[in-house]
Amino acid sequence: MGESIKSIYKPQNPHKYQGNPNNIICRSTWERRFCHWCDVNDDIVKWASEEFSIPYLSPIDNKVHRYFPDALIEIKGKNGKPNRKCVVEIKPKKQTKPPERKERITKSFIYEAKTFAVNQAKWKAADEFCKDNGVEFMIITEDHLGIKDYGKPKRSKRRTRRVSSK
Repeated sequence: MGESIKSIYKPQNPHKYQGNPNNIICRSTWERRFCHWCDVNDDIVKWASEEFSIPYLSPIDNKVHRYFPDALIEIKGKNGKPNRKCVVEIKPKKQTKPPERKERITKSFIYEAKTFAVNQAKWKAADEFCKDNGVEFMIITEDHLGIKDYGKPKRSKRRTRRVSSK
């Protein structure tokens, strides 16, 4: 997902942030982009980043863990008053679908399958939490963030010259 570069986001509008505006930790460039969008978007009344947790049962070890959603946002309605709250998770689209099984089961496939299973458990718990609290749950991918080339092989910028065969 984006580059996994941990950074601290400094908001332009700290009054909108619900939590300590001096300690907004972004775990990827995608989360940083989303934080900036929340910060400068006039329709976002309040926002928070990983400020609360939701318990979930892990299918891997069958233990209860804590899931920290990437964001909680409060959106302004057409009447100008806050009317919608959303719990937001930011993930690559690839991690929102089961991994494709190949002929051979590789370590990579096993890792992707475990990640998918844990994500599903987290999102089920988040969905239930949101329904109980009158909040929406949404998963945001590269499509929502306007990132077009994620997951595509990168072309080499180095050009090769053809050598004649004389």
